[in-house]
Amino acid sequence: MTGHRRGAHAQTQPGLRPPRNGVDPRARRWWTVQALLTVTGPLLLVAAALLVNSLLFFPGALPWLAPLVLAVLVLPAAGYVLAMPRLRCRVHAWEVGEAAVYAAGGWILHKRRIAPLSRVQTVDTVRGPLQSRYGLATVTVTTASTAGDVRITGVSDEAAEWLAARITDAARLVPGDGDAA
Repeated sequence: MTGHRRGAHAQTQPGLRPPRNGVDPRARRWWTVQALLTVTGPLLLVAAALLVNSLLFFPGALPWLAPLVLAVLVLPAAGYVLAMPRLRCRVHAWEVGEAAVYAAGGWILHKRRIAPLSRVQTVDTVRGPLQSRYGLATVTVTTASTAGDVRITGVSDEAAEWLAARITDAARLVPGDGDAA
């Protein structure tokens, strides 16, 4: 009977809720263009080169090469450019509380990081060329942890500036681990 209660109690314990703030709507376009430039575009170029070369030099190979190129290069490329930005927009989120910064990311592997503000060492704002084109930025919070940085991607320039200032101010007000309480 005790084991049953423990099991029932474990099922009613709440899980970690997602962070409250999602990415800027322009992040989806940024990730789509990024996918076209880095994965989908090159795969489609390879597919076109294979098919053109086959047509010019080995026309007898087209009946078996065309379906193979479609299955191995074109469909995965199209699936990536269509799925990745949507899935990232659903998962990427952030929140700054009184004592911690919380970020979620990924699209295949979902990652959640919560870092205490007392451990914040630096706050960096980065805008790559594509991000700048869409008015977006990435805020990276470096902590005194070996687990790595907290990265908040796909936020507007204005939100990134506010976020960097908010985290910096909050970290300054939170007593550090070595401070006397």
